[in-house]
Amino acid sequence: MQHRIARPGPLLDRHGILREPGWDTKLSFQYSRKDVKAPAFRIKEWDYYLITNGRIGLALTIADNGYMGLDSVSLLDFENAWEQTTSPMRILPMGKTKLPATSEVGCVMASGGALGKQYQLLFENNGTRRRLTFHMDQFKDGKPIDGGVILTDPPEDSMVIATPFYGHPKAFYYNQKINCLRAEGSVTFDGVTYVFDPADSFGVLDWGRGVWTYDNTWYWSSASGRIGGKLFGFNLGYGFGNTSAATENILFYDGKAHKLEQVSFLIPRREYGDDFLSPWRFTSSDGRFEAVFHPVLDRASNTQIGPLGSDQHQVFGFFTGTATLDDGTVLHLDRFFGFAEKVRNKW
Repeated sequence: MQHRIARPGPLLDRHGILREPGWDTKLSFQYSRKDVKAPAFRIKEWDYYLITNGRIGLALTIADNGYMGLDSVSLLDFENAWEQTTSPMRILPMGKTKLPATSEVGCVMASGGALGKQYQLLFENNGTRRRLTFHMDQFKDGKPIDGGVILTDPPEDSMVIATPFYGHPKAFYYNQKINCLRAEGSVTFDGVTYVFDPADSFGVLDWGRGVWTYDNTWYWSSASGRIGGKLFGFNLGYGFGNTSAATENILFYDGKAHKLEQVSFLIPRREYGDDFLSPWRFTSSDGRFEAVFHPVLDRASNTQIGPLGSDQHQVFGFFTGTATLDDGTVLHLDRFFGFAEKVRNKW
């Protein structure tokens, strides 16, 4: 059963409890940090952008996770299976990052570092285009990185979900994923300029606001591109919170959303655990998304600081299979580029 949000208004009631768990294609609810009834160090807010064209990728994050801010730049070369991620941290931002209360418009900047090791990320959104610019004095091996990307032409529909957590009435996650953003820009590192051409480059926004429980594992997959000359993308995910009201599984074709039920990520297992670089299988309870995922690069990290930790595997590769729209139309995915990830956070 997929409950679609029916009553626009505040996200939380006067007790700080999620008013209506469910999904939508727009930000029907209004998020306000002042309505959250939890300590500031438990509130987590982030804007994450990923831009890819199947050959190279760029990921940018500005996050205010209460007791820790995270500002991240990733450069990925899928043809040579190479990536670098540099993620400076800020101590106790507690909302001072001032991430916007909506994804529809607003600007946010993050900066830091000592002289010679400074960095800055700036996300500007005027309502019609998003301009992402960044610089790090020391990205890798003491070398700087610079770049700028403009994202335009958002599709009519997106994935929006309001998720509660079992046993924690004041915990929630309000999330929007916008697929198939047209991307244009470049990144310069180590004497090489990497170009994103809007003819084949697409961005996705992961906009998240919420109060999370301590130990969570999530699965997320996303892809954007073209099938049959029309824009196609998908968002798949599960693993945290109480998703009995709705899943975040959804297809996008020619700007319109097509809702799915449950989707499972079948990651190969070996004696040492998950084998992230062998082919995965994706299968849906309603039979509308069936695919094999062939990995080419695992952006892996494992950070442990006392009781806090993050074990991440964001795996990029190609999907081959079928996706079925609401009207029964079957789309064939033939080496359709995207990613799938498994992340466990203790935070």
